[in-house]
Amino acid sequence: MEKLVIIPTYNERENIETIIDTVIRLQQQFHVLIIDDGSPDGTAAIVRSLISKYPGQLFLEERKGKLGLGTAYIHGFRWALQKGYNFIFEMDADFSHNPSDLQRLYEACKNGAGVAVGSRYVKGGAVENWPTNRIVLSKGASLYTRIITSMPVMDPTAGFVCYRREVLEAINLSGIHFVGYAFQIEMKFAAWKLGFTIKEVPITFKDRKLGDSKMNKGIIKEGVLGVLKLRWMSLFKNYRNNVKNIYPNNTLNFQQLEVMLERK
Repeated sequence: MEKLVIIPTYNERENIETIIDTVIRLQQQFHVLIIDDGSPDGTAAIVRSLISKYPGQLFLEERKGKLGLGTAYIHGFRWALQKGYNFIFEMDADFSHNPSDLQRLYEACKNGAGVAVGSRYVKGGAVENWPTNRIVLSKGASLYTRIITSMPVMDPTAGFVCYRREVLEAINLSGIHFVGYAFQIEMKFAAWKLGFTIKEVPITFKDRKLGDSKMNKGIIKEGVLGVLKLRWMSLFKNYRNNVKNIYPNNTLNFQQLEVMLERK
């Protein structure tokens, strides 16, 4: 199995069927895994109704309660590695990420990158339908992150990403600290610290038309403080060793890993 697109959801009933249809109808052999955090609007029920339409291509993992973006993706990463996928994608459900760009991210990784980032802030990238305050906040966060961490990524907060299997196997996913959008920064930082190449692919990011944004003050605060914490750990602690997976071929499945974490 080659390509898996992970889409975390919470109250995305307006978008979920269309985004699934669009990805699979690309006819580029993308499989889709939905990680739903107990959406009260019935998002998971819609996905369940579509599984028979796309057997062997569409999968659903349901979690109890809103547990955070980062833990949803880590759940999905473990699922993907256990199932044998070679290229694992992150993508939003709301069409802010254009599904037609998935193949471009795939090709960047296929041609040697460890991580391919759909970037708003490299040449050719753009943002549409965002208010000025969101653009200022996003660009400021990217600049702040680059200055503090020295990581050479123009769009470190981007959530449209492709990882090679080898990258996710190399990272100690249990050692990733953040659950909000700071998770996106930390995953790139970890990959960079472990020596993997990060390639930015220009995309046009479009604000959602349906449903509600998940951005809030808590997410912003985690991002600001999280970047400082990453820098601190990389300076005064052996961050590279802490984030490196010393058991890359561990056969323990992802459900067992999550139970172990809950017992800590």
